[in-house]
Amino acid sequence: MSNASPTVYAVIEGRRFARDRVLAWEAERLPAAASKIGLPVPAGELGGRRRAFAESKLALGAEEIKRRLARDLRAGAIAANASTWLSRGRRATSVCELHVVGGSANDFVQWFDDTSRDDYADSMTAAHPEHFLIQALPDGRQEVIETTGGSHLATRFLVDYSDLSTLNTPRSPDADAEAAGVAVNGKGIHIGGVRHEFRDVPGGFHARLCVEFPRATSPRMLSEHRRHLAIEFSNWVEFAFGTAL
Repeated sequence: MSNASPTVYAVIEGRRFARDRVLAWEAERLPAAASKIGLPVPAGELGGRRRAFAESKLALGAEEIKRRLARDLRAGAIAANASTWLSRGRRATSVCELHVVGGSANDFVQWFDDTSRDDYADSMTAAHPEHFLIQALPDGRQEVIETTGGSHLATRFLVDYSDLSTLNTPRSPDADAEAAGVAVNGKGIHIGGVRHEFRDVPGGFHARLCVEFPRATSPRMLSEHRRHLAIEFSNWVEFAFGTAL
């Protein structure tokens, strides 16, 4: 990857948000995430706080994270199962777009998909304060524990990037690369999915980031999750193209 830092801005529901606005959203979420996982809030500038908080979460390990969040995970599973049942296969989407100067669609997706990278766990965890655990499982699925959108609960789910069977969002014909797959709960029930698409443009690329939730999901959660997407993917773009974590 190039060492040149890309420039990124987000577009949500037609409104443009500069990088500093998205960084402010990230800083706002850090204290809540630290409180939920029982860790201190790091001091200093945001980049240093991001690294320190990610290192603290990684040092806990997967089992301790699950132990600390056990009550949330039980309640979150009940809520997700209920909204999935009520929705009966219908979906609502949360969409954010990124415009990136620098890099390319395929290079980004190759970086994102490469679970063998030495910094995989670091970069996945550091991208958002409310990423408590993101790891690649031996079966190829991605295990995620995070606070999704405007929820007060941390939830656990698995993303299977080899399975597109229950996605409702069709692939755009002009997409040059994508990261797409279904999301399942611990019992294997399909609770949603992602279709993140990337298209090369002169000087960089455009991303359309789409998460499918059960149709019964509250509008507030869908709205707040757009900010979640802006935070995590803006950071991932910078990590992918040479900006230090």
